[in-house]
Amino acid sequence: MLTPPANLTIYVATQPVDFRKGAEGLALLARATLGHDPMKGVAVVFRAKRADRVKIVVWDGSGLVMYWKRLD
Repeated sequence: MLTPPANLTIYVATQPVDFRKGAEGLALLARATLGHDPMKGVAVVFRAKRADRVKIVVWDGSGLVMYWKRLD
């Protein structure tokens, strides 16, 4: 279970992304297409072409973290 900080802003990308991208690639994509930088204290949620997978990219204070979840 993830417990985000109370002041964390979460953005959800509406278009599917290439899930071969890692944390840095998704952070660059978030900056380029959404205008939000995960390294500035926001979380960005991406989904795969198959909508049963998500990746969340967020800065945890000491590094960039990517959570990967397969939904049932």
